[in-house]
Amino acid sequence: MATRRKVLREGTRKKIEYFDYNLLAVLIFIICFGLIMLYSASAYNSQAANNGDGMYLFRRQAMVTAGSFVVMLVISKSDYHLYAPFAKIIYYISIFLMVLVRWSPLGLEANGSKRWLGIKDTPFQMQPSEVAKIAVIIFIPYIICQLGKYLKTSAGMTRVLVYGGFASFSVFFFTDNLSTAIIVAGIVCGMIFVAHPKTKPFIKIAVGGMVAVGIFLVIILVQLSSSDNFRIQRVVTWLQPDKHMAEGGYQVMQGLYAIGSGGFWGKGLGNSVQKLSAIPEVQNDMILAAICEELGIFGAIVILILFGMLLYRLMFIAQNAPDLYGSLIVTGIFTHIALQVILNIAVVTNLIPTTGITLPFFSYGGTSILFLMSEMGLALGVSRTIKFEET
Repeated sequence: MATRRKVLREGTRKKIEYFDYNLLAVLIFIICFGLIMLYSASAYNSQAANNGDGMYLFRRQAMVTAGSFVVMLVISKSDYHLYAPFAKIIYYISIFLMVLVRWSPLGLEANGSKRWLGIKDTPFQMQPSEVAKIAVIIFIPYIICQLGKYLKTSAGMTRVLVYGGFASFSVFFFTDNLSTAIIVAGIVCGMIFVAHPKTKPFIKIAVGGMVAVGIFLVIILVQLSSSDNFRIQRVVTWLQPDKHMAEGGYQVMQGLYAIGSGGFWGKGLGNSVQKLSAIPEVQNDMILAAICEELGIFGAIVILILFGMLLYRLMFIAQNAPDLYGSLIVTGIFTHIALQVILNIAVVTNLIPTTGITLPFFSYGGTSILFLMSEMGLALGVSRTIKFEET
């Protein structure tokens, strides 16, 4: 239930000022759980790569998380309307940072992908694609609110789609990050879906998209198995991972072995075998496989319940926000978290091709946790503006 913080009198009526402590409590629990599982998944690789320091990755993640928690609290105290005048500037800054990744010496490459910005061999590195997510979450609602009833016109819809599409294209083109580009596009579509008065066009688009994907997969499987394009090879590997172990199927198969060997209850915390060397960089996008091996399907169910509770609180805030701008901001955050969780689980269980999508609050990554916590700060800030009349 909502915590009653302050009562404001308006004649004979009372208005209760709201703050979503339930969201804060769920978030703290997820963060603590995520850090425990990160340490369990990363200790062996961290010890091997950092002169016997098994807590190196955990310590870095914990420090960034602690700092990000403070940032979240600061943002939650501020009025989210203050960001609206700067939304367009933040949007273009995110584009500029991604341009720097591709066309400046500050762009850094790791594991064959050039997606980072910073100084080589220093801890000062970041992923501009994470900035693009929060930039879209702040800016697209601002555009929608400006358009008002004109959103339902073709010109209004085109304007929103151009801004959203350009951000998604920039993520893909400048950082070569297809998975994040899909998430950015999904965030934009989620906010448009909520704000647009009609749902029939979205149903038609969804059905057409599924048919197109099905046809595309059939073509790839039948005709393009010999293509040199690495994304096509990923799809072929996804369809037949056991036959393409050397081309990328190895990690997927080892992840499935980990999930299968964990059973329902798991082998126990810290007892994963696959994390020792079989699954490369297990602390990143494949951390769920190690969790399933140690805590079993039961552990995965607990994670799903926690994320379900988090998303429920976000949905509650979005529904009760005092204005459209606040509602759409939280809708964007909801869409981001939901998409990333669903896609990560789908990748780990081989329901979709490998895309490199991390599990929010569990996978290792400083930039990711910083902007996730910033988003949570925005959601809590919106919750502060909700007021209920006491009966």
